[in-house]
Amino acid sequence: MRAATMTALLCVLALPSGCRQEDPQVDLTPLPTVAAPPYICEYIPLKAVELMTGVRDPLVRGDFDLTTAGGLGDGRCAAYQRDGERLRVLHIVLIPGGTQERVEKQIKDGALPLPEVVPGSVGYYFKDRDSERSAAYAKLVRGEAELIIELETGVEGRDNAADVAALMKLIAPRLITDASAPEATASPSPEKD
Repeated sequence: MRAATMTALLCVLALPSGCRQEDPQVDLTPLPTVAAPPYICEYIPLKAVELMTGVRDPLVRGDFDLTTAGGLGDGRCAAYQRDGERLRVLHIVLIPGGTQERVEKQIKDGALPLPEVVPGSVGYYFKDRDSERSAAYAKLVRGEAELIIELETGVEGRDNAADVAALMKLIAPRLITDASAPEATASPSPEKD
């Protein structure tokens, strides 16, 4: 009788755990620290995009032209889920017209400052606390060039803000051109005799 009771108890205890499905583990692998192929839109490492969005083999639209806008460059790159409604998960924008003042205002309002990713640059990043899709954003400005990363759907359980900062470190040196370098200090005018 005692053995039968013990067997029944073990079966009852085993049944719920045996029927439960394990939640898929969140891939917490850090983004790469070096940009390496394959790339989407010629400049964005696919591995980083897949890790931060959780979307494997995303549908990609867009391109960048680094020769336009006086060499500042211009372009967009978007990554989408391939299934269902083709939800955009990541959007990267390079535009002329950035200002350091807008970056400083966002930092003053609570965004985290980015380190100087390229010489003479300023930037910020933050996680959208109101987002139900783990959204995070980053912006970097050097001269008039502005690079924006919008992680519209991040992986729940990852540090999405750290992901956009890490992606900025990977792509900004490739997308922010020398044409955006701050002007050198003007040399003093020669003294008159």
